[in-house]
Amino acid sequence: MSSEGSTAGDLVIRGGTVVDGTGLPRRRADVVISDGRVTNVGRADRATVDASRTIDADGLVVAPGIVDVHTHYDPQVTYDPLATNSIYHGVTTVLAGNCGFAVAPTRRSDRTFVRRLFAKVEQMEPTAMDAVEFNFETFPEYLDTRSGRLGINLACYIGHSNVRRWVMGEAGSQREATDDEVSEMQAVVRAAMSAGAAGLSSSHAPTHIDGDGRPVPSRFSSRSELLALAEATGSAGAGSITYLPSSAVGGIDEADEDYCIALGERSGLPIIIQGLGGRNKTDAPTATWDRAQEFLDRAVANGSPIYNILITRPPDRPLTIGPENQLYLSVPSWVEMLALPHDDRVAALRNPQRREVLRYAVENYNRDPELGTTTPPPLWETVFVQHVRDAEHRHMLGRSLADLSAQAGAAPADVMLDLALSEDLETGFRWNWETEEWANAVRVAQQDPRMIIGTSDGGAHLARDDAADWSSWFLRNWVLDREVWSLEEGIRQITHVPAAIVGLGDRGTLESGRCADVFIFDPDRIDAGRKEFVHDLPGGAGRFRAWPEGVHATIVNGVPVIVDGKHTGHLPGQIASPGPNR
Repeated sequence: MSSEGSTAGDLVIRGGTVVDGTGLPRRRADVVISDGRVTNVGRADRATVDASRTIDADGLVVAPGIVDVHTHYDPQVTYDPLATNSIYHGVTTVLAGNCGFAVAPTRRSDRTFVRRLFAKVEQMEPTAMDAVEFNFETFPEYLDTRSGRLGINLACYIGHSNVRRWVMGEAGSQREATDDEVSEMQAVVRAAMSAGAAGLSSSHAPTHIDGDGRPVPSRFSSRSELLALAEATGSAGAGSITYLPSSAVGGIDEADEDYCIALGERSGLPIIIQGLGGRNKTDAPTATWDRAQEFLDRAVANGSPIYNILITRPPDRPLTIGPENQLYLSVPSWVEMLALPHDDRVAALRNPQRREVLRYAVENYNRDPELGTTTPPPLWETVFVQHVRDAEHRHMLGRSLADLSAQAGAAPADVMLDLALSEDLETGFRWNWETEEWANAVRVAQQDPRMIIGTSDGGAHLARDDAADWSSWFLRNWVLDREVWSLEEGIRQITHVPAAIVGLGDRGTLESGRCADVFIFDPDRIDAGRKEFVHDLPGGAGRFRAWPEGVHATIVNGVPVIVDGKHTGHLPGQIASPGPNR
């Protein structure tokens, strides 16, 4: 891929419906871009504007590029500068290094540790992690090596686990830090912030386990240690802190609520958390909504606002009875069965003793963080028959396993596995957790101004689907079809609002002088499109990819990068750092 053209010349986008990200009403106008910045939104006089490139946007919406504040692309962009799962859906800026671990800082001697940590916690294929180009050690060096080698704008947190490993070595995974070690960590954080880090990420979440089965280093930190690092982060004057409290999995408790507010007090920065209002990642987000709102209101009243990233695109994933199915990681007996070679898998499913173990294991998935992930598996009311090989089973198409189970008077697992066995495991199922309860809850939650809409796990959980298609799904479903938002406000929520919260002051709107990140789409056709499991990562590693519908162009810093679903060859991305015009 060529980086030629990454220094933007003049570009005019003519005749589109401009929705500029500010929330103001849409208008038919031209957008004039020069040297990577918006110079005018109005009418470009053909006699006076001599543009080297012109895009006809008649009938299309011209919007700011989308900002995704929760991704794990920092390893992937070293070999995939486009962050391909996101940029095709109109995302122009991604914030990586979330959840307390990043690809930097990493000493040469710790590269294997970091590779294995990402492979374990974020389910990144080891062969893909082996392709990470570690031509850096410190965080500033990492940012320097990305210069001129990005197709998308990259903001990145410095990860608490990396900082502990850098200062303490192996001891970072064994004990609390001494006062001297904390002071040294503060210096590492300040250096990263001076170089352009987006802030600090940390985690005390019990589900975060490293490649050796131990808690990730940040989980060994004391509360005073993280408060000290938050203060060092805030001394840079811009950015944010993202944090996963230890109680996040089961519903944030009062002690962690108070601690999140304390982090905001010490840092003076926005604090971003996950999972607020629900009991787990797949729960309806208003299960404990009254308490969540009380907490958010208390934080605002204290002058230390807390923001929560909200999943607004329900997972909708193919599901097979085979090793590519990574959706049952909290059900050990199913993990073991799914990993077997085909013939051994068939034999196991026909074995009465094995079937007895499998029959009710899904309902009784692991709920002990010390034993592994507690993320619920696909539950029976959200799993549907999508494809059958044999005509005699066509009456099952589109029906949930819970429904088929009730009709047959049999355990749902038996209904599923017997159907798959009868078709030599060729039956296709689909997991879609959009229940009526979930939809109603998300409709309410997303309208709270402390919620950050969308977000993915871009670059992570590749075999489970990283949900990087959330933006086009949000526009189709919540904005255009269900009309929870006007087009103007819906676009503001996924462009200007997240950019403002994390301190990316010159991105998120189409205004004169701002960075020219632009998303052009057809409002009649925009949608998440088709999703397939492909093997296009280094070493033949697989992942889900979604090809959207209705996306005309994704423009980064004034340069078209994706046009009609194809990469133009240009790499105009930049390091996006907090603060004005950085």
